[in-house]
Amino acid sequence: MLLESKKTVEDIRLAAGRILEFVGGRSFADYANSDILQSAVERQFEIIGEALGRLARTDPDTASAIKHYQRIISFRNILIHGYAPARMLACLVFPSLVKLPPRGLEPLSHG
Repeated sequence: MLLESKKTVEDIRLAAGRILEFVGGRSFADYANSDILQSAVERQFEIIGEALGRLARTDPDTASAIKHYQRIISFRNILIHGYAPARMLACLVFPSLVKLPPRGLEPLSHG
């Protein structure tokens, strides 16, 4: 893996960790009713999607090793361009986050 790719993957891992930290112990109602929490989580998804887009352009092999990387990039585009109302995003995002195991980020740490 290229040095720049390693840095990018680390940025992705850190942003994903922040998302899990932000939503840890929170209910869907907490998330849906907090503009601050939604904004914080969405910002980290934007960082992840932007980093994956850059990785896909500069190191496609590394990008393709990240499961569903193209969907993640597409999700970033939805967030950035406002293609979906915030409430819909909350319904899409939060249930997926609470199902992630804390060790779900480990594959990003290796390689």
